[in-house]
Amino acid sequence: MDRERAPSIPGHRGGRGAQSVEVRRVEAAGIQLPFDLAETVRPHLLQLLSGAAELFFQTTKVPQFGLEVRLSGNVPIARGLGYSATLRVGLLAALNELSEARLSKERLLTLATSLEEHPDNASPSIFGGFTVSGLVNGEARCLHFEVPEQLKLVTLVPNFPISTEQARKLMPASYSKTDAAHGLNRAALITAAFAGKRYEALRGVFDDKIHQPYRQPLIPVLHKVIAAGEGAGALGGFLSGSGSAIICLTLEEPQRVAAAMQRTLPDSQLLLLTADNAGYTVS
Repeated sequence: MDRERAPSIPGHRGGRGAQSVEVRRVEAAGIQLPFDLAETVRPHLLQLLSGAAELFFQTTKVPQFGLEVRLSGNVPIARGLGYSATLRVGLLAALNELSEARLSKERLLTLATSLEEHPDNASPSIFGGFTVSGLVNGEARCLHFEVPEQLKLVTLVPNFPISTEQARKLMPASYSKTDAAHGLNRAALITAAFAGKRYEALRGVFDDKIHQPYRQPLIPVLHKVIAAGEGAGALGGFLSGSGSAIICLTLEEPQRVAAAMQRTLPDSQLLLLTADNAGYTVS
């Protein structure tokens, strides 16, 4: 194993081999990004990676060392597909390997969660598959289940980003008991369907009332795209994170589902994905 290299991180929700984070230990202090990068993106990326490195060194008490980081892959930025989590997890896993700190995946998840402020995106980046996670007594806990290759995640990526901060501002301060109970019920049904591998039971259970109705003004065609996918045979669809990506799950004819979705929003890209059940790998 080349200990100068760092993990290959699958994209959130299963982009097989979609994101690679290569890290080398160097003499110069700080983090170097020796690759072509838009100057408008570089400060944000450096801040994201520097925060992850600082937390790792503080937590493990490992003396800081300089890093050269190279990124490659196709996880879209600002589309609700977990780009920041894949990079943070990649760097944390790389530092864990290079420093021989030997933190468990569970401990890495707790670190990533403190950076992301929730474990939703970090969990699949670390463990792969379908994950259910949360903070319990200050530690991140994750249960994960393998997802078969025949379940396709047809992902429509609009050619416009959505700011997570902007999307959060649209959320209400409180919910009715009816909507809260509905959300809990749907979360339980979806989790049971994945845990029990009863994917046909996913039909009709993505009728969210917690965030999609409030974020739809940012993506006016959201429900039309989902309806088009369902009309072509998809089990159901949903907004990925805060968007703008929209995902439909299907057990059959993914190309037909994809074509129907894109006809509704031609100014977009399509990704036909399957779940990566391994989580990150180190090579």
